[in-house]
Amino acid sequence: MKQNLTRKIIAAHLVEGSMTAGSEVAVRIDQTLTQDATGTMAYLQWEAIGLPRVKTEVSVSYVDHNTLQMGFRNPDDHRYLRSVAAKYGIVFSPPGTGICHQLHLENFAVPGKTLIGSDSHTPTAGGIGCLAMGAGGLSVALAMAGEPYTLAMPKVFKIRLEGQLTGYASAKDVILHLLGLLTVKGGVGAVMEYCGPGVASLSVPERATIANMGAELGATASVFPSDEQTRAFLELMGRADAFTPLAADDGAEYDREIVVDLSALVPLAARPHMPDLVVPVAELDGLAVDQVAIGSCTNSSYSDLQAVAWILAGEHVAPGTDLMLSPGSKQVLKMLMAEGLLDHILDAGGRLLECSCGPCIGMGGSPGSGGVSARTFNRNFEGRSGTQDGQIYLVSPVTAAFCALRGKFTDPATWNKEIPRPSLPSTAPSIRHLFAYPPEDAFSVEVLRGPNIVPLSPFDRLPDILTLPVLIKVGDNITTDHIMPAGAAITALRSNIPAISRHVFERVDKDFVGRAEAAGQGVILAGENYGQGSSREHAALAPRHLGVRMVLAKSYARIHKANLVNFGILPLTLVNPADYDLLSQGCPLTVDLAGLAPGKELAAVMENGRKIALAHDLTGNEIAIIRAGGLLNYVNDRQK
Repeated sequence: MKQNLTRKIIAAHLVEGSMTAGSEVAVRIDQTLTQDATGTMAYLQWEAIGLPRVKTEVSVSYVDHNTLQMGFRNPDDHRYLRSVAAKYGIVFSPPGTGICHQLHLENFAVPGKTLIGSDSHTPTAGGIGCLAMGAGGLSVALAMAGEPYTLAMPKVFKIRLEGQLTGYASAKDVILHLLGLLTVKGGVGAVMEYCGPGVASLSVPERATIANMGAELGATASVFPSDEQTRAFLELMGRADAFTPLAADDGAEYDREIVVDLSALVPLAARPHMPDLVVPVAELDGLAVDQVAIGSCTNSSYSDLQAVAWILAGEHVAPGTDLMLSPGSKQVLKMLMAEGLLDHILDAGGRLLECSCGPCIGMGGSPGSGGVSARTFNRNFEGRSGTQDGQIYLVSPVTAAFCALRGKFTDPATWNKEIPRPSLPSTAPSIRHLFAYPPEDAFSVEVLRGPNIVPLSPFDRLPDILTLPVLIKVGDNITTDHIMPAGAAITALRSNIPAISRHVFERVDKDFVGRAEAAGQGVILAGENYGQGSSREHAALAPRHLGVRMVLAKSYARIHKANLVNFGILPLTLVNPADYDLLSQGCPLTVDLAGLAPGKELAAVMENGRKIALAHDLTGNEIAIIRAGGLLNYVNDRQK
């Protein structure tokens, strides 16, 4: 059988299951990554498993999210992460070294390997031909223990690229185009596999930009072939031995085909407050821009910032517009410095920030009240910037640079500065000496814990009958930022579930926590695509701590649904979406779960006796996990 690239990689790692779309498959994981906002809890879960050393080929712990180190909490977490890494055989990347996805692409990602990470943008490594997927921290911890990663066998969408980018269009515009076409839920349950003659014209950093924002489509992963562009990138990174040519078979089958003519693309922007609200930049002509932020795991490569430097050379940022720059890694920063490109940005009035996620995750750099911010990031959810009424537009580095110069959005037809196509430098300095590699003998290593690091409390099993109220009713496209906000103050509590639980839904309903505590247990009612966005498992873990046992929604985002299962929360869907209108906050529901089984519908009985039909697509394994009270309980039960 002729296979696409996705199926080839899954087949090479298949441990159990049938490779039929929608069927449950278990795949062996070669690599894992974590970042500090999710890593501390992931490693607490890892320690609960009780193994002496990780079993993956490589696992890396990055500190890139909350590098502000406000008070003792973040430094304590970072110290814990460093000591855990040394104890259990994990590579540690200290604060300031760079953003996890940029660093992993440069230093560890390998074509044909499998990677899961406790960050939804882990699919960035798909730009190098790696099957990389975002997951909850508990799933990552179990992968480090040698457990296979279980997921629904994805569909595979063939994204055929034709032509090549011209003018001011860039890789960011490719993925914005797809978001405008497919929407933020258009990739749920699928892998985006790129092929066609246009692929050869895109460098690995450009491919990584496109793969990165596949997460915004809701895709399981995005993957490019491993070809001469891949070879050139790996050679530049000093990793030529990691190269393996990989491609789909001629005539391979796909579930859907989408053709994109690269030569027809123009600069695009996503309007507030969703990545799929895409319009041509020309339609925003004249809109004043208060702030420009360039960086994030989407657009912080050497190639991205090289284009910015060319545009800003000899120019000055417009009065009243603030320009911030966050290089993706110290390697990127050193390359810019070596070629004098950083001078162009600084001399134009740009502010250099640390090599970290920074403003993308709400760590500083918030716009002023109601301010318009043009950002090269991947998400523009309401309030994510740290300013609740901030107006965030997602754009390419090229568009961002012109916004900074003009102080407003302008029609690209007026951009009169010619810039070459982005390129790779002739040489690249290695920064691998900055990583802390684990000692071979870790017997004497002590794991260091601060007072804010609180072990995860066990959860009880799922009862056969649940009677519980609707604690909150929310609409479509609720993100994990809505459920568990980001930002410096809240992210500092990631290792303390009782403390962080005080912030669940606080930007949606400030009374939610008190209502949940008074009820003792309850259900969340939601619309379409519930839980899109970040992989942060705290958006499931913290509600579970508050007594949430069930979510009723019209549909779910993949990673969040998996996280709900991991922590024993039952994710059900409304058979009749119109029943959503019958239910309201405070409405008590009774659900008999004794017969919970794959493919079997359930019913929620309202106070007046009316029955609401409920469905699910849970496998027998997932039901067993939920009944056990979560994945950690389930694994421990098996080991007894």
